[in-house]
Amino acid sequence: MLGGMTLSFDEKLRNYARLAVQVGLGVQPGQRVLVQAPVDTAPLARLIVREAYAAGASFADVRWDDDDVQLARFELAPDGTFDTISQWRVDAELEVANSGGAVIAIRATDPNLLGGVDQARVAAYQKALATYRRPYTQQVMTNRLNWNLISAPIPAWAALMYPDASAEQAVAQQWDAIFAATRADQPDPVALWKEHLAHLKRRRDLLTGKAYHALHFRGGETDLTVGLADGHVWGGGAADTPGGVTFTANIPTEEVWTAPHRERVDGVVVSTKPLSYQGVLIDGIRIEFAGGRITSSSARQGEEALRRMIDSDEGSHRLGEVALVPHSSPISRSGLFFFNTLYDENAASHIAIGSAYRFNVAGGVEMSLEDFLARGGNDSLTHVDWMIGSGEMDVDGVAKDGTREAVMRAGEFVI
Repeated sequence: MLGGMTLSFDEKLRNYARLAVQVGLGVQPGQRVLVQAPVDTAPLARLIVREAYAAGASFADVRWDDDDVQLARFELAPDGTFDTISQWRVDAELEVANSGGAVIAIRATDPNLLGGVDQARVAAYQKALATYRRPYTQQVMTNRLNWNLISAPIPAWAALMYPDASAEQAVAQQWDAIFAATRADQPDPVALWKEHLAHLKRRRDLLTGKAYHALHFRGGETDLTVGLADGHVWGGGAADTPGGVTFTANIPTEEVWTAPHRERVDGVVVSTKPLSYQGVLIDGIRIEFAGGRITSSSARQGEEALRRMIDSDEGSHRLGEVALVPHSSPISRSGLFFFNTLYDENAASHIAIGSAYRFNVAGGVEMSLEDFLARGGNDSLTHVDWMIGSGEMDVDGVAKDGTREAVMRAGEFVI
């Protein structure tokens, strides 16, 4: 409420754009800004450009994406052509990053866009794209630039979230859900986010100080021990670039996370929410680990996509992230499933297959890959989060001598 009146849609949208630029990107005077946006999100992208200039950006540009164009290729292009990518699209990211600029992506796509196409085509394209994009993703994984992910409604995604609503109503309801999840429906979301980020910093500092050897997850069908990298550091909320620019990579964010030890993960883990991965819904994931490596995997839906993801490279057979999220997080309390990892990972504790963030190991940004791997960090072309937490999940912190301490009970923090 503002002066006894509810904020209008336009006021909430401006709040959201301002939040993305000021809290998400942390745009600095003189910085270049690249906005990556689906064509359906053009009104938000244009507002972000204006907010970027208001924050002092020297140049703000937009790279447009389109689900229909992407789908047409996978349906109609000839076999043997899917290792071809538009290098200029990645080069745009690198150009801005290498110039000291900031990059924001509006992630919005039909969660099942590619569910009916040949998954071998999708896998070939994703591997080619990840390989060429690696110099950029390495900068992201080390926080060498200020970057941010947000989202916005598109009709196909909204229809999946609200199947009983009309197309117009579904988009409106999805906007309401996104505004609530990001606090953009409040008069001063920037101030609220500063409080929230301070809370996440206290939690991540507490966990870093604990220096657990491992975390043990137990609940439902999951019984998983995740060893933690030597000298691991917990992240959560805002981060800083080497130049001292503070940014928040994901809006919303409710998690604290760190790097698992790539050789010390054992047991079985079962997903508690579906995963939308590269236009395919994967549900009922069940994976077994031994000595850090995946030994078996299955899924009730999307199993082929899951296996191709795991087979991306050697590193994708191991974990690169473990994250804790309270079951009472705002997104969990909403009762909504977004079919979008940016939101759904903030409703439940989760793990990620693939590469680890270098900054989750003390000194990891500066050390060689060999030293990073020796500490337990993981390296891969991919990094895919999927949800394992619930109101049934207990998590223990395990010290090197085997003593245990309760970290979460029934999905809630107790430390």
